[in-house]
Amino acid sequence: MQWAEVQVLTTSESTEAVSAILERYGATGVVIEDSNDLTRTWEDRYGEIYGLNPADFPESGVRVKAYVSLETWKDEMCESIKAEVDGLKALGLDPAPAAVSVRIADEEEWADEWKKYYHPVRVTDRLTIKPTWEDYMPERPDEVVIELDPGMAFGTGTHPTTALCMRTLERVVKRGDRVVDVGCGTGILSIACAKLGAESVLALDLDPVAVQVATENIELNGESEKVSVRANDLLNGVTERFDVVVANILAEIILLMIPSAAGVMKEHATLITSGIIKEKETLVRTALLEHGFQIVDTLIEEDWVALVAKLERS
Repeated sequence: MQWAEVQVLTTSESTEAVSAILERYGATGVVIEDSNDLTRTWEDRYGEIYGLNPADFPESGVRVKAYVSLETWKDEMCESIKAEVDGLKALGLDPAPAAVSVRIADEEEWADEWKKYYHPVRVTDRLTIKPTWEDYMPERPDEVVIELDPGMAFGTGTHPTTALCMRTLERVVKRGDRVVDVGCGTGILSIACAKLGAESVLALDLDPVAVQVATENIELNGESEKVSVRANDLLNGVTERFDVVVANILAEIILLMIPSAAGVMKEHATLITSGIIKEKETLVRTALLEHGFQIVDTLIEEDWVALVAKLERS
């Protein structure tokens, strides 16, 4: 079988947004080749990524690769993808150089090639992400292992925005908590909350592909009784109240969510916002303060920021 291999050369801050665009055009997963990985220092306690070949990476920036069945691929999609990637500028992202190319690839060229990039990764002291095809033995009695098939969609736990959320959730989520995961993507944060002891988790995403992928991953991890998934536009129409609200989404989308966040939070509840590029931190911080939140923690990794806030109730 042959596939259209779509490559987009972009920036780190636009990687997840580009990945989402490619999924809308029929890609069932993406391969991310980040030039920074060649010089990044990898901490042993977060797992090991080894044997990186410079020939597999762009000279600079990030190359996002996706595969679309030739049965669904149309040549005009290339220009449409280019237009959508360029359109990320309107969201405050810098997608440059936003170069898009396509070639025809045989299935055997890539079917298992991308798996070499994924190994069990210790994201926090207790949370480990394990690809479904890898064997892994927990290293401590209280270690929590989440199984994920990175071929389904992006968001495998290794991206700084996801890792920041998971480290915060590990500290914040208590047994019996009710959690809402806004923009759940693959469902990885919802699964983590369930495994950390949450009584129930509501996973929300506007993208029907994300809803399907999250549902599959939640079933794979045996957490369907605790976690419910549904298509929803942020918190619109949500009437339940929660102990923890987590949103790992773009800063511009977080700004749209903040006004409604207070309405779904119990007293003493925690709001965790991630997916914030450093240049947008002040915007999100200001919006939180303007809507009555007190920022209790700030976490930073590379160019990404997560803000943890509590609601100041009079």
